[in-house]
Amino acid sequence: MAGIRDIEVVVFDVLGTLVDEPGGLRAEIRAAVPTSGDSLVDESLSVWQRHREREQRRVGQGRRAYASTDVIDAEAAQLVADHAGLTEPAAIARLATASRRLPPWDDSVAGLDRIARRFPVVGLSNAGRTTLLRLGAHAGLRWHQALSAESVRAYKPAPEVYRLAIDTAGCPPEHVLMVAAHAWDLRAARANGMRTAYVHRPGGDPPTNTDEFDRRFDELDELVTELTGT
Repeated sequence: MAGIRDIEVVVFDVLGTLVDEPGGLRAEIRAAVPTSGDSLVDESLSVWQRHREREQRRVGQGRRAYASTDVIDAEAAQLVADHAGLTEPAAIARLATASRRLPPWDDSVAGLDRIARRFPVVGLSNAGRTTLLRLGAHAGLRWHQALSAESVRAYKPAPEVYRLAIDTAGCPPEHVLMVAAHAWDLRAARANGMRTAYVHRPGGDPPTNTDEFDRRFDELDELVTELTGT
């Protein structure tokens, strides 16, 4: 309990932490190319993920002007289409919006609901504003505010994204808890003064032995119980 006392606002990463991004993208790729086998789906998912990571990194390095995830996802969808032999324009256009239809993890909806009864809850995501709006509605995620990195034209782990959350919270960063399944995300949050809680998710980025996060949890329900006492 001592690790997360005096928290006023809880901030959640979204992609991978509250929703199953790899699983959702895999399902959308399979729907776009129904005849594809597991191998082609996995290859296509890797094409998508590599493109997104590379382009967001280029934006962070100043090698590309800011482009929202809507733009980058459309590029990724076209690359996947080229790789999978998909030529139907309507199917490619739908695939480009796949990130708006990612499924929540089994415990995300109930867990957020329990926390939101006690604390202001903020979603903080690299996803563009439109994607974040549609995704929250699709997944049934309860938060009091959803913040997109698009608002500061940057991508996590850029410090201005975390400052956006801190400024919105309206309290000192040491009273803001950042929750994520990605150690790289929490390292950046911690560097900006936020408290940090790692929650394990399949496909996430686990902490190393040297990471000094406030708490580490095997599942979201453990965090919820510790925060709410219920």
